[in-house]
Amino acid sequence: MIYAQIMAGGIGSRMGHTERPKQFLTLAEKPIIIHTLEKFSLIPDFEKIIVSIHPKWVQYAKDLIVNTIKDPRIVVIEGGAERNDTVMKAIQYISENCETTDEDVLVMHDAVRPFVTRRIIMDNITKSKDYAAVDTVIPATDTIVQAKDGVITNIPVRDEMYQGQTPQTINILAFSKFYEQMSEEQRQTLSDSAKVMLLAGYKVGIVQGEESNIKITRPYDLHISDIIARENLNVQ
Repeated sequence: MIYAQIMAGGIGSRMGHTERPKQFLTLAEKPIIIHTLEKFSLIPDFEKIIVSIHPKWVQYAKDLIVNTIKDPRIVVIEGGAERNDTVMKAIQYISENCETTDEDVLVMHDAVRPFVTRRIIMDNITKSKDYAAVDTVIPATDTIVQAKDGVITNIPVRDEMYQGQTPQTINILAFSKFYEQMSEEQRQTLSDSAKVMLLAGYKVGIVQGEESNIKITRPYDLHISDIIARENLNVQ
């Protein structure tokens, strides 16, 4: 089976003072998380679409979603303290509520990347047949500089550098088995699921992302995204 997870557990501290976490702020009069969920709801391949929310906002999210999107596959659950804890909570939900197999995969996406395309999602699903983990990336356009204590230590070859986006896709059994073996220190420092799978010894395939698949993190991102969302409405 193929499952989707919308990662919406953050409180958006870098967005500044807002009355709601950033995933509930609006673009073109529609909450960001609804823009994102609509993209995933259009994909029939998903058995469940799991929305992971900060415990304080679970009921708010349930009420918002049920009144906006009529898709019985969508379920709202609490997220964890860290990103991979949130992934494991989704895996736990799947194991307790669905028939599982060794081939099950989880396609994880940031709720605040509302412009993800169907092509990106489907490429993740397709590539997961060949790799235990898949990452969505775009080529780095600027020179990448590695530094420590204010001093440059390395300037990697730009042609080999990519910027990570989401979705990220994992084989559920492979991820959960290795995660259970990780030390608490590893769990705290390895916040990226693709990196966890690399450490586990798996090859991680890549899917070509899009410049438009931006993550809304700061007020400037929100402003630009609102313009894009309104332009998309006009095109439609």
